[in-house]
Amino acid sequence: MICKDFLSMADLTADEIAALLADAARLKKNRRPSETLAGKSLGMIFQKPSTRTAVSFAVAMYELGGMALTLSEQQLQLKRGETLADTARTLSRYLSGIMIRAHRHDDVEVLARYADVPVINGLTDREHPCQVLADLLTVMEGFHLKNVAGLKKLSIAYVGDGNNMAQSWLLASALLGLELTVASPKGYAPAVGVQRQAAALSARSGGRIRCVVDPLDAVAGAHVVYTDVWTSMGQESEAVQRRKIFRPYQVNDALLKRADRRAIVLHCLPAHRDEEITAGVLEGPQSMVFQQAENRLHVQKAVLTKFLACRPG
Repeated sequence: MICKDFLSMADLTADEIAALLADAARLKKNRRPSETLAGKSLGMIFQKPSTRTAVSFAVAMYELGGMALTLSEQQLQLKRGETLADTARTLSRYLSGIMIRAHRHDDVEVLARYADVPVINGLTDREHPCQVLADLLTVMEGFHLKNVAGLKKLSIAYVGDGNNMAQSWLLASALLGLELTVASPKGYAPAVGVQRQAAALSARSGGRIRCVVDPLDAVAGAHVVYTDVWTSMGQESEAVQRRKIFRPYQVNDALLKRADRRAIVLHCLPAHRDEEITAGVLEGPQSMVFQQAENRLHVQKAVLTKFLACRPG
C-alpha cells in the first residue's frame, strides 16, 4: 500500500470522503477499544494551542490500540534552528505517522515532502480538513442521511470570515457536488486560488458554489448555517476592527429565521459567544455544535485507520 498524506480536502476523492464518513459512523456506533493500530505511533506537532484536535487524535490512537506523542515546538529542536526537513526525516525513523497543527500551510507541505510516513493536516492557515469531515458527518446525522448522496439535497451557508474553515468547506462541497454559499465582507472572502480550485472541481461534480457579500442572501432557505470566529489565532491585533466589520454576519435569531425551519447550526469551536454567534443560538435547539465537536473523535479514528494502514507497525 502506498503511503499518502492528508494535507487538503483536495487530497481525497468523493468516494474516499464517502468511505471515511461511513467508517466514522460505524466506529461511532460501535465505540469500543480495538487493536486496529496496535504497535503504531502518531507524533502530534503543535505550533498552535488545541483542545479538540489534541484530545480527539490522542484518544483515537488510544482506542485503536496505538499511542500518540504530543510534541510542542518548545520540546522539539525547531526552536533551536533545526529545519522542518530534518525534523521530518528524523521523526519518520520513529513514528508511523505525523499530525501537525501549524501556522503556515507551507510548513505542512515541507514536512510532508521530507517525511517517509503519512502527514495529516490538523489545521493550517489554509485548511482544516479533519474538521470539515466531522462537520459533514454531523450534517448527515442532523438530517438522518444514510450516505453522502443525501447531502446534495441540502443548501449550506457559511457566514463570516473566509478563513481555513470556509476554504475547507469550499473544497469539500466542490468534491461532493454540494450547494454552498459563503458570505463574507469585502476583503475577507476565501482566497482567490481556493475559489478557482473549488470552481474547477464543481464543474466536474455538479456542485453549486457561490461566494457573496450579503449574509441574508447566503442564509435564505439554508438547511445548514455555519460560522467560525471572526478573529483567528495570529490575527489578534485586528480583533477590534474585525468586530466592527463582521457585526452584520453574526448568527443570531434574526438571521436564523431566514434559514429553512429545519436548519441546523454548526460552529467548529472555540466560540466567542455574542460575537460571531449569540449564546442563545449556540445553546438553542437548532445547534449541533457539541455533537459536531464529538464527531472529531470518530472522524479522527477513520482518518488514522486509513492513513496509517500503509506503515508497518
